[in-house]
Amino acid sequence: MGRYLGIAFKPTGMIYYFSSAPFVLHVRDWVLVKTEEGIGLGQIVLVKDELPPEIDPEGVKSIYRPATPEDLQIAEENRARAAEAQTICQQAVARLGLDMKLVDVDISFDRSKILFYFTSPGRVDFRELVKELVRTFRCRIELRQIGVRHETQMLGALGNCGMVCCCRRFLRRFEPVTIKMAKDQNLFLNPAKISGACGRLLCCLAYETENYADFQKRLPKIGRRYRTTMGLVKTLRANMFRDTVTVLTDDGDELDFSLEQWNAMVLPDERPLGSGGVSGEGSDEAVTESIRPHGSLAPVQEKGADSLSQRAPQPEPSRRGGRNGRNHEKPLKKTKRATS
Repeated sequence: MGRYLGIAFKPTGMIYYFSSAPFVLHVRDWVLVKTEEGIGLGQIVLVKDELPPEIDPEGVKSIYRPATPEDLQIAEENRARAAEAQTICQQAVARLGLDMKLVDVDISFDRSKILFYFTSPGRVDFRELVKELVRTFRCRIELRQIGVRHETQMLGALGNCGMVCCCRRFLRRFEPVTIKMAKDQNLFLNPAKISGACGRLLCCLAYETENYADFQKRLPKIGRRYRTTMGLVKTLRANMFRDTVTVLTDDGDELDFSLEQWNAMVLPDERPLGSGGVSGEGSDEAVTESIRPHGSLAPVQEKGADSLSQRAPQPEPSRRGGRNGRNHEKPLKKTKRATS
């Protein structure tokens, strides 16, 4: 079975897989490979007998040859030339007054192309800049705009946890991160706490989003009252790591139950009640309390029961000219115009 080499062209770059045949190579060896951009110099970071499942073996190419000391010398000269090119480009950007920030410069191994990475809040007309760079370096010039997350990946930074940012250490592709992930994890929506060095939401918010979503589906609504085999209780808080829920009994005791125990003790025909106590099943007071605007969840409708709008009669609009009367009259007028 042939061996596959995981090669990285940059310390923080993606890992590309190539076949080692017919050479015998080891980790940390330097090799030359053929890419779409031409000949590239990379270092072996992984040696595997099998490819990852997402990679098609038919698309894996063989390496060109192991690198020689002369190749490593050329790579060192390219790094010095890239630093010089970055300084020249920054001076040209300042002279032309372009609203862009140069992040990194990459020179191909054969020096046929120089790639400039930059960030900008909007579109930039860099045609004059390209002309100056072409006259200076006499090769193909390419400017590529990147986002702030890729900038942090290239430059590196420390995260809120005190460790090097995940994008710098091991992340290769950025997954979408939303504010809903922070809400599902009951985090304080403080931008300073849930944002990374790049100013965007933390990438680690997406690591356990599936676990939190599954826990929220199995969890009863917090702050609601439930009828159980031990009487009326109110849910106070939950703990995802212990898979438990804390409830408050009528006696004022706080008890912890696992979700399995909770599902066994809740009555089958139970529906959430408001915080104002328990009323009879057909009481209008109980229905009104459960559908107040500040409630987090509408009560579960029992089988065979009519909708809440039918069970709870709406109050008639006041005929007085006070504030309450105007509040009830306005929706009636709008409905009349819409139906005419």
